[in-house]
Amino acid sequence: MPSSPLQSTRRAATPMAFVQAIVRGYERYGVDPSAALAEAQIAPRELADPAARVTAAQFETLSGFAMQQLDDEALGWFTRKLPWGSYGMLCRASLGAPDLGVAIKRWCRHLRLLTDDITLDLSLAGGLATVSITEHRSLGGFREFCLVSNLRFLHGYASWAIDSRVSLAAATFPFEAPPHREAYPLMFGPSLRFGAARASYSFDPRYLALPLRRDEAALRTMLRRALPLTVLQYRRDRLLGQRVRELLRTRAAEGATADALAALLNLSSRTLHRQLLEEGVSLQALKDEIRHETAADQLRRTDRPIKQIALAVGFRNEKSFSRAFRGWAGVAPGTFRRHGLPPRSGAGNP
Repeated sequence: MPSSPLQSTRRAATPMAFVQAIVRGYERYGVDPSAALAEAQIAPRELADPAARVTAAQFETLSGFAMQQLDDEALGWFTRKLPWGSYGMLCRASLGAPDLGVAIKRWCRHLRLLTDDITLDLSLAGGLATVSITEHRSLGGFREFCLVSNLRFLHGYASWAIDSRVSLAAATFPFEAPPHREAYPLMFGPSLRFGAARASYSFDPRYLALPLRRDEAALRTMLRRALPLTVLQYRRDRLLGQRVRELLRTRAAEGATADALAALLNLSSRTLHRQLLEEGVSLQALKDEIRHETAADQLRRTDRPIKQIALAVGFRNEKSFSRAFRGWAGVAPGTFRRHGLPPRSGAGNP
């Protein structure tokens, strides 16, 4: 994971506490960090300022330089070093997995061969997949950076491997919220809990069934600059269409507009529209699909007047609803109700 040219235009958001943790690794090995700080263009005087931030490019450069100079990709966290190339080995060992679930399990299993100071586990419960860390010894002053980094290493690799952002539903940390807690939503999304039993993150288990989309050649290219996977968000989300459908079904009032729906997904509305188009569907098509599904269900199961159903699924009047429903189902709402017709093949689908 070699260092790369700095890109000074990026916003400085990485906490100085993480830079301090790398310097602490230098102190553990009795090595002067000056060369690493100079390479990353971080002035030593900035280290003492807890409010200071560095850019993703600076942190990538610092981390890559330190891992090579110290020959420890764990940067002093563990009782024994993780020599240069250790995380590359984890990536390669998981690459041949048939799907993401198997890849994550392999990553967790093989990490145990490198260190017994922590273990990572994948579990399924409550409709969520959860990656969690168990600590087997005190990590001391490295604790926060170690736990955050190990979660992000696996998250970044998982997103890269399936060529999709793995959107996180929640994340927990076994320490109180640090002074730089505003950086955490950038790394793990908005649903955070500090003071928990373990470090973990949770996500939609359907990601686990997605196949890996990378090969050995892609891995070699990625490993030349692997650290951006841990400091930058991966943009594409291959489950986005399904997640939008669920929000339209369950939180329609909160996601009534594109902006509101995008906010629920922690995206900009522009990104939402763009990524849906990349999947070959539009937001309007998804809204129509859910409107048809909901209307058909109410026509079959209830005696509500058609006018009320029209209003309930977002139409201003019965006439416009009837016209749209005829386009979806091939018949008027009243006819559909009288005959209990199944949805027309392909109706409501993008």
